[in-house]
Amino acid sequence: MPDLLLELRSEEIPAQMQRKAAGDLRKLVTDALVEAGLTYEGAREYWTPRRLTLDIRGLTARSADQHEERKGPRVDANEKAIEGFLRGAGLASISEAHVHRDPKKGDFYVAHIVKPGRAAEEVIAEVMPGIIRNFPWPKSMRSGVASARPGALRWVRPLQTILCTFGPENEETQVIPFEVDGIVASNLTAGHRFHAPDLFTVRRFADYVEKLERAFVVLDADRRKDMILHDARDLAFASGLELVEDEGLLEEVSGLVEWPQVLMGSFEESFLSIPAEIIRLTIKTNQKCFVTRPQGAEAGTLSNRFILVANIAAKDGGAEIVHGNGKVVRARLSDAKHFWTRDQGNLPDLHALKPSAEKFGLDLAKPLDQRMAKLDALNVTFHAKIGTQGERVQRIRALAAKLAAVTGADAALVDRAAVLAKADLRTEAVGEFPELQGVMGRKYALLQGESPSVAAAIEDHWKPNGPSDRLPEDAVGLTIALADKLDTLACFWAIDEKPTGSKDPYALRRAALGVIRMLLERKIRLPLLDTFSYAVLGRALSNEERDSIAIESTLDITRLVVSVNRKSDITWDEFSSVFLKGSLLSFFHDRLKVYLRDLGARHDIIDAVLTPEADDLLMVARRAEALTAFITSEEGRNLLAGTKRATQLLAAEEKKGAAVAASVDPALLTLDAEKTLHTAVVTAAAEAAKAVAAEDFRVAMEALSALRGPVDRFFDDVLVNDENPAIRANRLALLGQIRAATGTVADFSKIVG
Repeated sequence: MPDLLLELRSEEIPAQMQRKAAGDLRKLVTDALVEAGLTYEGAREYWTPRRLTLDIRGLTARSADQHEERKGPRVDANEKAIEGFLRGAGLASISEAHVHRDPKKGDFYVAHIVKPGRAAEEVIAEVMPGIIRNFPWPKSMRSGVASARPGALRWVRPLQTILCTFGPENEETQVIPFEVDGIVASNLTAGHRFHAPDLFTVRRFADYVEKLERAFVVLDADRRKDMILHDARDLAFASGLELVEDEGLLEEVSGLVEWPQVLMGSFEESFLSIPAEIIRLTIKTNQKCFVTRPQGAEAGTLSNRFILVANIAAKDGGAEIVHGNGKVVRARLSDAKHFWTRDQGNLPDLHALKPSAEKFGLDLAKPLDQRMAKLDALNVTFHAKIGTQGERVQRIRALAAKLAAVTGADAALVDRAAVLAKADLRTEAVGEFPELQGVMGRKYALLQGESPSVAAAIEDHWKPNGPSDRLPEDAVGLTIALADKLDTLACFWAIDEKPTGSKDPYALRRAALGVIRMLLERKIRLPLLDTFSYAVLGRALSNEERDSIAIESTLDITRLVVSVNRKSDITWDEFSSVFLKGSLLSFFHDRLKVYLRDLGARHDIIDAVLTPEADDLLMVARRAEALTAFITSEEGRNLLAGTKRATQLLAAEEKKGAAVAASVDPALLTLDAEKTLHTAVVTAAAEAAKAVAAEDFRVAMEALSALRGPVDRFFDDVLVNDENPAIRANRLALLGQIRAATGTVADFSKIVG
């Protein structure tokens, strides 16, 4: 079977677009071929800074004939209906149609249409121009003389050549002829733009890869990454150093070169007084270079050598390239050192910062305190509908004070960390490198003598930033991180800025997952509904009013509504949509389900323990864990079998509208089986309730599993739908007791099996 080789060669493709673009090309082409009736054995995409390549193996040479039956009108239909049928089916006369007989609906015409298959070459030539013209680049441009015409080709960078060959593995290949904006598909391509810019002929993929290699182009991006990584490690090791590896930078650099050449540069050791994070980001961001450290050194220690990757094999061995990169690196590090030094000095307008300092209890003799006062004094906007960064810090501070009682953190340290958590947003280092938010705050806090716990919390309040990111180090950081994320979620929900589909511009899903991880992994019990209420009302209430709200108790909704309606920036509708309708809690439930499923929990077990009003997520997780372990045991299977039969029968009768007594009347229990079941339910319910109160869900389930025998005997000996309405209603109430007793642990009707 023949193979297809396709290459689209252009000017430089941005590194961040290459991998996705190559995947898009594979999907678009293979989908189009399959839709046209062709099949293939395998397809793989490749990319370099100047080309997207697709290798499709085992493509059928011709699509199969397609047979279609098209139903027409009845044989006694009017002439116009028959003429329309003939036109649609492509028949010359009604004699070419077949008559199908239907005893009920009468005889009708059917057209048997055969669409002959097409050669693969014809299909490829037909689909490729449209794919190229409509390629989904995030950004594209028009170029050349043709760009002045309407409908001119738009490509990420000027498209230079199209290579498209087709043929069997051991025979001559042919060019698939098609044209896009004057660029005609051929069997020609070019190598490295400096080392081998001339065009050369290609037949098939193996030939293509071999000739590209001779023309100083490594086609496989993963191979380029491997070459860069191993050469960089070896070069560092030869100098007594270790490479500080960076997967993201490695991916980017491999997309900048077709012929990677790894070199080493250096800078003055005096720059090592700058924090390692700043040095690394400066060199990475500005020059796309790797940093190194002495062999065996700690993570925060760097050397004054860096690794760069060139795209040419220079005649001087790369000396001039190293020299040029070194000049730029030294200039950037000089700027970074300036930022680092200035951030430790006093701001020029301290007198204007006194009101903000008094508001937050700041010490204007300390540089980081000055930056927090400046952040507040400038009224830097966090979000137009939510308020300023200073107002946000006030809310986080108040919420963190409440949460400290739950997390067990030192209240004074929590307050200090909350006040300084956002201060580094006004530092020049973070202004230059936003990725260092929190990291620089921690360093500046330690320099001015803050508690190590406060300094760590300033960095950690941004964490966790994903499912694999670490949690805050201690209770203080955990408290600030919870307060920050809960405030963000509550406030964005209050202004109806929620994630929709794949769009989540404020990373609210990540924030919710972070809260879930902290609560579950650090075993924190937190009533979310009350916490949400306190957080969002921080936008409307004074400190005194907020302090009167107790997180650990159920809120007095009426009192809060009165307070809320007195404020102009939050309405009852906002409050209702966030809390009474439960949309934010439901959002947390969705995130919790994903989290627990990723840990291996069954979806039906999660549904069984997760009620719409459940806001203690740690308890939900514990119930799910206990139920998972219990339901696979003999006792668990007994409990599930016995209770499901009872609850399903009750649900069916309720659906019919059958009368169910409000409670079980022992006087109406006439048979031994129902008396025994009633006694067993009362006993099991009491024991289960006691165990649930002690948060021992396994013991609760074990108590309920004793119902299996009485339930089985009940259904063997007792007719629930007795002719006497009172007895029937009483027996249904007995089944209701079973449902209520098991419901204290889980909704067993949702468990599969």
